[in-house]
Amino acid sequence: MPKKILIVDDEPAIVKGLSFSLKQDGYDIDAAYDGEEAIEKFNSDSYDLIVLDVMLPKMDGLEVLQRIREKSKVPVIMLTAKGEDMDKILGLDYGADDYMTKPFNILELKARIKAVFRRAADAGSTSEEQVIKIRNMEINLSNRTVAIDGKEVNLTAKEFDLLQLFASNPGKVFSRENLLETVWKYDYLGDLRTVDVHIRRLREKIEKNPSQPEFIYTKWGVGYYFADK
Repeated sequence: MPKKILIVDDEPAIVKGLSFSLKQDGYDIDAAYDGEEAIEKFNSDSYDLIVLDVMLPKMDGLEVLQRIREKSKVPVIMLTAKGEDMDKILGLDYGADDYMTKPFNILELKARIKAVFRRAADAGSTSEEQVIKIRNMEINLSNRTVAIDGKEVNLTAKEFDLLQLFASNPGKVFSRENLLETVWKYDYLGDLRTVDVHIRRLREKIEKNPSQPEFIYTKWGVGYYFADK
C-alpha cells in the first residue's frame, strides 16, 4: 500500500506542484485548501503524513495541528513564511515534527518525507520488547512508550526518537548537527533551533525541573548528553 499524504495549503499552485511531484514518488496524495477542510479530511480518513501550511483561511495551521495532536501522533511537516516564530510552531503547545520555510526546495521536502517514513520503518522493526530503565524512568522500545514513576509520559514521535538515542548512549555528547543527522536523518541546511526547541519540549515532559535537568544535560558550546547513571 502506498503511503498516504495530506497536503494542506490555500495556494492551488503549491498543492498542484507538490501533488504532481509526490505522486511521481509513488505516494497517494489528498489535499485540503483551508483549515476546516483539513480537519474534516483528517477525521474521516487515515494519513501517514501531513504537510501543513501555517497561514490558512477559516482555521490557521497551528490550530489545525493542535486538533490533530489531540487524537494522533501522525508526523506533521509545517510550511511557514519567513519570520514565523519557530519556537511557537515546534514548541510546547503544538509539537510539529519539522518545518520548511517558503519558498522551499521540493527535493529537500521529499528527502525529509522519506526520512520520516524511514524512521517509522526502523521503529517498527523491533520484534521483541526492550526496556531501558534509568532510575525512575522506563523507556519501552517495542511499543515506544515512556513512564516516569509508573505514569506514562505522552511524547511525540520525534521526542521519543531523541530520548531513545540519548538513553541508548549515556554520557555521549551529541552536537545539534549530530542529532539532526541521526534523528531527523538528513543533513539540515537551515535553522538549528529546531533541535533546541525539541530538547526543551522533551525536558518539560520528563524533568522535574527543566532548568535543572536530571536526565538531559547541556555541554555548553558542544551539545547535549544523557545522564550516565
